[in-house]
Amino acid sequence: MTSTDTTPATAGNAPQTPIVTGEVDGMVGTITLNNPAKRNALSRELLDALMAQLEAFRGASVRSVILRAAPGMKVWSAGHDIRELPKGGEDPLGYADPLERALRAIRTYPGAVIAMVQGTVWGGAFDLVLSCDIIIADDTSSFAITPANLGLPYNTTGLLHCLNRLPLNLIKEMFFSAAPVHAEDARQWGIINHLVSAEEIESYTQNLAGLISSKAPLAIAVVKEQLRVLSDYQPISAQVFERLQDMRREIYDSEDYKEGINAFLEKRKPVFYGR
Repeated sequence: MTSTDTTPATAGNAPQTPIVTGEVDGMVGTITLNNPAKRNALSRELLDALMAQLEAFRGASVRSVILRAAPGMKVWSAGHDIRELPKGGEDPLGYADPLERALRAIRTYPGAVIAMVQGTVWGGAFDLVLSCDIIIADDTSSFAITPANLGLPYNTTGLLHCLNRLPLNLIKEMFFSAAPVHAEDARQWGIINHLVSAEEIESYTQNLAGLISSKAPLAIAVVKEQLRVLSDYQPISAQVFERLQDMRREIYDSEDYKEGINAFLEKRKPVFYGR
C-alpha cells in the first residue's frame, strides 16, 4: 500500500496535517477528505488537492477510486466554502470555479469513482457525490442541496447532473426546500446505490472497488466516457442558453444573494425580499 498527501510543510518545516490524503492498495485508490476543522468545506485548497490526487492516480493507472471523509466525521462535507464565493457581480459557479473543475475531473476519470458516504452532505458536496459513478452510504448519511438558503443561482450544468440521476419532483423538492434527504429515503429515491451498516461500509466499498478493478479497464473507461457524453448531450439553442445565463446573472447581482452570503458569514438567519 502506498500513500501520498499534497499539503506543503510549514515555514518551520514542520509538516501540516494534510487536508486530503491518497492511498493505493493494488489497483484501488482511496482519497480521504481530512479537514474536520472546516467540516471538509470545498475550498480551493481542498479541491486542488483532490484533483492532484486524481491526477496522480490516473498516472499510476489506478482502476477504481474511493472518495470518502476521514473516519469519525459527522459531516462528510459542508459544501462550497461560502467565504470563497463572490459577494455579487460575478458568477459564483462559473466554468473555472474549483468545484466545477473537480466535478469534471471525477466525471472524466477513466475508472470507477465510488463515493463512500458517512455523515451529512451539504450544498455543492451533493453535486460532488452525484458526479461519482457509484454511491455507497450508511444510515448516518443525508443529502441536501442548499442554494435557496443563500439566494444562490445554481448553474445549468449542476442541474443537468441532477436531471441525469434523479426524478424531477425530487430535484424540485430538494432545491426548493433545502431540506436533507435521509439515508433510507435516499435509497428509495435512487440517490445512493447501496445502503449498508456503518460496521460493513468500509469492507463493502473495498470489495466492490476490488471487483471493478479486476475487470477490463479499457472497456470500463470507454463505457464511462460514452455514458458521460450521452447523458451530457442536451441540445439547446444559443438564445435559450443566453436567456438562462441572464436569469442567473440577475440573481447573483440581487440584494437577496448578498443577504444570503452576509447572513451566513454573520451566523444569522437571512431575510429575503425577492429583489
